[in-house]
Amino acid sequence: MTHAITAPDPSSDPFSALERELRILVRRAASSSAQIALVVHPELDASAYPLLAHIHMHPGTRGSDLAAHFGVGRATVSRQLSRLADLGLIQREVDPDDTRGQLITLTRDGEARFAAARDGRIDALGRALSEWNQDDVATLATLLRRYSEDWVRWRDTHDDPASAR
Repeated sequence: MTHAITAPDPSSDPFSALERELRILVRRAASSSAQIALVVHPELDASAYPLLAHIHMHPGTRGSDLAAHFGVGRATVSRQLSRLADLGLIQREVDPDDTRGQLITLTRDGEARFAAARDGRIDALGRALSEWNQDDVATLATLLRRYSEDWVRWRDTHDDPASAR
């Protein structure tokens, strides 16, 4: 016989409640990323969509910048960028200020595919949260950004965020 455990109460156990909600959010986001990646390109890996979004927002970024931004190794980013280039979604040019590096931008096709997927996702969010007040949506976006920035700042000062206390 299994026993269901009730979810932590945010008012009495806020960090346990936050951990639970983030765990669920991450799992659902992974599923959503897989779906949106297919919209961009049928051969695109789910983890590549955030790279495309960052390159879209920061044309001319470098692979080392992407690795630092996402907290992953350069080799991981290099493999993902090679795949994106093979799919015709990005282009890389030698950095004229430092010939050891490459400046990465979306191709026209990459830009069009990314924009269509992003716009579809924004539309889906609007429909899913249609009963929400616009101020609540803005507050959620603001709090998620604050969380992300604070987490990254904290993570960058600790060796092992999963076990550090």
